[in-house]
Amino acid sequence: MTAPIPHLPSASLAPLGTGGLAAEITAQLSTQLRRVRLHGFRAPDAPSPTLVAVAHGSRDPRALPTVRALLDRVRALRPGLDVRLGHIELNQPLLADTLDGLRGAAVLVPLLFGRGHHVTHDLPAALRGAPHLTGHVAEPLGPHGLLAEALHGRLLTAGFPEAPCPRTAVVLAAAGSRAPRSAQDTERTARLLSDRLGGTPVLPAYASAAAPTVPDAVRALRDRGHDRIAVAGCFTAPGRFATQCAAAAPGPAAEPLGDHPALARLVLHRYDQALLAPTGCDPEARRAATVAV
Repeated sequence: MTAPIPHLPSASLAPLGTGGLAAEITAQLSTQLRRVRLHGFRAPDAPSPTLVAVAHGSRDPRALPTVRALLDRVRALRPGLDVRLGHIELNQPLLADTLDGLRGAAVLVPLLFGRGHHVTHDLPAALRGAPHLTGHVAEPLGPHGLLAEALHGRLLTAGFPEAPCPRTAVVLAAAGSRAPRSAQDTERTARLLSDRLGGTPVLPAYASAAAPTVPDAVRALRDRGHDRIAVAGCFTAPGRFATQCAAAAPGPAAEPLGDHPALARLVLHRYDQALLAPTGCDPEARRAATVAV
């Protein structure tokens, strides 16, 4: 029998104006979801589905240790959950090899930040290539209030001022995609980060496949009178695009998100969302089944 979803405080259904409230709601939701047994996904006494974190992969030698550190933090937050790693390319283990070694049920959580080709095509294709698994694909990590929290934290560490200051601005750098929905996700993440920064302008920019580039975004902000410009990156780990975007920063350049605590909580939240959804491949159903943050 499906357990009723516990009632959340009424504030969780109100429009969210700050990343802090979003993070609070997400933490409450994730706590409650861990207590819910979902009809049709697994038997009450069966082990939880494996969480397969899917990283892109990079030739940068810092990338793999960074992703492993993030997954160590995820495991610490959810003891007993089987957490595995798979890469789309360039690093071992590759996603196909990770899936080959699993049995039962798995949830693929992309360590990516928008609905680009990897999320909408490559991950479902990988599951189709593993018919021995009952597989679900979670939503990408962005947009979300917890992502804005992690971006904010990395900016502060890089020296960005805590309080809003005149003439300051941020370029939010992402990998880029030809998929329009991916750009929409980055734009919404930029708005969430701006809210968290007290209204500081945040302009999205891209390393490839979309416009504007980071240098173009910096010029646009300067034309608007901003001369204190930082770059925050929607990158899980160091890599070519992260390095390229940071090099274009005229001011502070935030480090990749890595094992930031908010990012680890977001990985688990996306896993929980996928479990709650009526199906594992319907993003609209997943959004309808959870509190909108």
